[in-house]
Amino acid sequence: MNEEEEILNLLKDNARIPVKDISAMTKKTEAEVEAIIRKLENDGVIMKYAAIINPEKDVNAKEKVVAEIEIQVQPEREHGFDGIADRIYRFPQVKSVYLMSGGYDLKVIIEGDTLQEVAGFVARKLSTIAGVRSTKTHFLLKKYKENDIVYVEQNSDRREGVIA
Repeated sequence: MNEEEEILNLLKDNARIPVKDISAMTKKTEAEVEAIIRKLENDGVIMKYAAIINPEKDVNAKEKVVAEIEIQVQPEREHGFDGIADRIYRFPQVKSVYLMSGGYDLKVIIEGDTLQEVAGFVARKLSTIAGVRSTKTHFLLKKYKENDIVYVEQNSDRREGVIA
């Protein structure tokens, strides 16, 4: 593992880890660590630092409706799927866009304030884009785990009760 990978792995696990601690763990000077981090940021390897919030514990969070949309598209000549993906990810409601293998081409994650808002977005915005052949919408009901973060409380005793 090279020095950049080592520092990236530490930052992936905890983006708030102090440079002093990274320095001690990697046996590099603080100046060397700061230079490597700055290079990773300038090269676009590190794009953003973010906090992961558990929405069920955030009393100030406004509950959002999250939907995953499977989209079948007709690829564009000379642009393939990229042109359509570009038009889709520019909408502020769209949080993620993925090119997929299998029964559909693009997976899109969107957020809205209401079920009707999400349904309207799919009907009036996504489905009307040239090249979109079909959409299938799935609504997120509960988040258990995402990006290695478990959102549900872990019970220490997982045994099932016995009825006599």
